Amino acid sequence: MFGLIGPDGAGKTTLMRILASLVDPDEGEAWVLGFPLRSGAARVRETIGYMPQHFSLYSDLTVAENIRFFADLFGVPKEARVARTEELLEFSRLGPFVKRRAGALSGGMKQKLALSCALVHTPRVLVLDEPTTGVDPVSRRDFWDMLERLRAQGVTIVVSTPYMNEASLCHHMVFIHKGTILASGSVGEITGLFRGTVFAVEGPSLRAISARLKTAVEPELVRILGDAVQVLALGRSRGEVGALLETMRQGGVVSQSREIPPGVEDTFVSLMRG
Repeated sequence: MFGLIGPDGAGKTTLMRILASLVDPDEGEAWVLGFPLRSGAARVRETIGYMPQHFSLYSDLTVAENIRFFADLFGVPKEARVARTEELLEFSRLGPFVKRRAGALSGGMKQKLALSCALVHTPRVLVLDEPTTGVDPVSRRDFWDMLERLRAQGVTIVVSTPYMNEASLCHHMVFIHKGTILASGSVGEITGLFRGTVFAVEGPSLRAISARLKTAVEPELVRILGDAVQVLALGRSRGEVGALLETMRQGGVVSQSREIPPGVEDTFVSLMRG
């Protein structure tokens, strides 16, 4: 499970379209399963499943008709297509909706159908561009459970996501910013790059705490999470934030503050600032 993380415009979709042989790179070379994309695009397409960022199936076709259409596009024989369709309907839990038009499905069900169509030819590599954007939390969890089952079956998955909790499920991730790789590694290796301190601050008024802290650091580095205010103290601001917290504690604005381990999102914010 390989994650591509980065802000809008970082180049994630472009890279995925290159890997899916939909876009030729301006320079350099890429390989998928040992096949060079410039000369072996046809071989790559036989072994890769691609799911674009936006729903791109045929809304006027039913669930079954969409799966059959893509099976025919990939040249899946009839006998294999029938068996594979049954497997995918069970895998995605779309069996009860087999006759429903794709346009009438919920957001989560549309994504499951799109994944099923990308899997119909049994690819060895799956490229998914922000597959759960706009999907409710329960459907997102179901979708990632499906991905984990695919990974356990030996499918390599390349996925981009704007959700840091999803990024943390990847075994390896790359953070891209303006077309450049800023960090690469496991979750532990990524968070190990964080330089600074993360404070969790509690008190009677989280809004008052947040407003005061924003006088010491940039507003984007302060946010209210649950029953505490989280602030990133980067570089020289670490001492300033510590002194301000002590002053606020003595004034009764802060009841307690503590350092907490940085998360993936905290690390990426610090890398972008750097």
